[in-house]
Amino acid sequence: MGSSYFGRKLVHAFVTLVLVLVVNFLLFRMMPGSPERILLHNAKLLPPELVATLQARWGLDRPLFPDQLVAYLASTAQLDFGPSFKYGGQGAMEVVAGRIGPTVLLLGLGEIIAIFVGLGLGAAAGWRRGKWPDHVGTTFSLVAYSMPYFWPGMIAIVIFSTALGWFPSFGMSTAGAEYDSPFALIWDYGSHLILPVTVLAVGLIGEFSLLMRSSLIDVLAEDYVQTARAKGLTEGRVLRSHALPNALLPTVTLISISLGYILAGAITLEVVFSWPGLGTLTVEALDARDYNVLQAIFVLLSISVIVANLLSDVLYGFLDPRVKT
Repeated sequence: MGSSYFGRKLVHAFVTLVLVLVVNFLLFRMMPGSPERILLHNAKLLPPELVATLQARWGLDRPLFPDQLVAYLASTAQLDFGPSFKYGGQGAMEVVAGRIGPTVLLLGLGEIIAIFVGLGLGAAAGWRRGKWPDHVGTTFSLVAYSMPYFWPGMIAIVIFSTALGWFPSFGMSTAGAEYDSPFALIWDYGSHLILPVTVLAVGLIGEFSLLMRSSLIDVLAEDYVQTARAKGLTEGRVLRSHALPNALLPTVTLISISLGYILAGAITLEVVFSWPGLGTLTVEALDARDYNVLQAIFVLLSISVIVANLLSDVLYGFLDPRVKT
């Protein structure tokens, strides 16, 4: 892959990131209310001098342009988003860092399951187009893909937690639990993971399956597939050696991009299951008008999407040289 191709993609990613940071800065300052009113609860009842002092301490008394914007860009470059207004004066990045692990665990497991099951289901549906595997797989994928995460999540809680009592309905572990062995710890965490991971994986399976099916159907109509069949190769050999490798190209892009986007899309899922990750933290920070924590979260989400897009472009350049021009 040529350096010029990589350079163009890198510059594009950098410009996109700068624009996202500016929008991120403006977005939260357009929200109604102000952080000092949330932090002080009844700012109207406090002496104006005290409120003004605290505003100056947090840099909220300075003009948005250019003072607050320049200070924001400079601190963001150092991953310093200032103190959290809600979480006891902790650094905003410190608060966010404490929630990354649960989110990565949840999304990572869901993504891995969805990749294997979704691509396999889509390949089976595309290969048996018009037959029962196609009808069953496509119907399931359409239903799964069309539902927002919170809807199957609520259904899963009602059935498997409330009615059957098989799995916990909220949290990452049992509050106040004491474990007498590592197995008990793993079992507790695993039982809390089953429902949210399954709900997330089902939604992604529908997305991956539909794209894989469509891609495989297009590939099967190509001349080189017909040539492979004319040579007398078995149907399994044609699928494994000729059809699947080329059908996987569009799914590589989708999977790479989804690694970034599902961080934002799983916010509602985390709220439904009270999962202590970035999604729940986002809702808490929004309710408190905690600008600094919100900016840290959205910068992290933006970087994840931009990096995922960059990686997908670079990977696609390796897999298909035609995109380098």
